[in-house]
Amino acid sequence: MIAASAGHAPFLAGLLLGASLIIAIGAQNAFVLRQGLLQSHRFPVALFCALSDAVLIAAGVGGLGAAVGQHPRVLMVVACVGALVLAWYGIKAMRRAFHPEVLTADTHNDTGSVWKVLATCAGFTWLNPHVYLDTVLLIGSLAAPWPATWPRALFGIGAATASFIWFFGLAYGARLLAPMFRKPLAWRVLDVLIALVMWGIAGKLLFSFLTH
Repeated sequence: MIAASAGHAPFLAGLLLGASLIIAIGAQNAFVLRQGLLQSHRFPVALFCALSDAVLIAAGVGGLGAAVGQHPRVLMVVACVGALVLAWYGIKAMRRAFHPEVLTADTHNDTGSVWKVLATCAGFTWLNPHVYLDTVLLIGSLAAPWPATWPRALFGIGAATASFIWFFGLAYGARLLAPMFRKPLAWRVLDVLIALVMWGIAGKLLFSFLTH
């Protein structure tokens, strides 16, 4: 029993770490929540986000985090590009706030093609430096103390599992909030919050870039 518990220790450690990092208000989570409320392309969006995290976590656990950490200028360039992307989507969210939607039974039928939605999702995921900091650098560095064989792999699998649970739970659990979002005011508040979150992250990234 003790040996079995020890065998599960790296998986549980990775799962708890992944959950603590991913359950936070951010541009990616806000986008997934919005798609869940609209019931639009929920499965591909959740799968894309979860698989993206899994790829980045695997890279971090595999040693990429240490390599990237030695080239801070790469992170600075990504930070600038990510800040501009987030600022633009913040503007779009604020524009939507002035023309709020109403959630109806057929709202999800006219919310854009799956490829357009995934392209937007890719921007939030791969152009957001915080994603790299959390998955590649932080998880990668915390995986280092585990032996470089199965225990370290279990640590990464645990962290990736947290991402799958969270994104699918957020995408499909959002429907519980659907009755509230049948009113335009709720959409206006959500889009204003999304805009403020994106601008806040963009401002933090630019400030970090300018002060280094």
